[in-house]
Amino acid sequence: MIALIDYQAGNLTSVRKALAEVGADVYTPESAAGLVDAAGIIVPGVGHFGATRALDAEWRRAILAHIGEGRPLLGICLGMQWLFEDSEEAPDVAGLGLLAGSCRRLRPGAAGSSLKIPHVGWNSLDRRREGSIAEGVPQASQVYFTHSYVAPVTGDTVAATEHGEVFASIVQRGQVTGVQFHPEKSGDVGLLILRNFLRMAG
Repeated sequence: MIALIDYQAGNLTSVRKALAEVGADVYTPESAAGLVDAAGIIVPGVGHFGATRALDAEWRRAILAHIGEGRPLLGICLGMQWLFEDSEEAPDVAGLGLLAGSCRRLRPGAAGSSLKIPHVGWNSLDRRREGSIAEGVPQASQVYFTHSYVAPVTGDTVAATEHGEVFASIVQRGQVTGVQFHPEKSGDVGLLILRNFLRMAG
């Protein structure tokens, strides 16, 4: 069973639909205690980093215990940013801190650039290294984004994307994974990412 965490930061319907398409059994725990039997955890989300306040100490302890047992975690969009230390969008809210670095607002690039923030639409993945979450994903695959804040490119970056600047679009450290784009809106590539996560969950 895959636990899809609902912390009131976006519509989970499309994520559930995509997971059903790849054959996942999904449930939404009402409390952190409900994570005990999860084979994998997905933290989705859109909007403001401050929404992650709802993932309080009890949720954090349960998620960290889950990872400590070797079970995987996938953060989607805002959920991926939460895996890092913090974000300038809500400086008073700590991230989970499993990945080093701070998230910040996208910069539009050179003066006079026509690039828009937020970054909304299809863009390509530049594969930087191997990662089981991205197994079989071709170089330059197109995926769907909608966001204004980004995570830094670090040694945990599996793929990067450019929109005014280069940012991490897929990250992985062991069983901890994240994607800045929305796999549930990214066609066959997004479904492949979700299948890879299911494989990690065994």
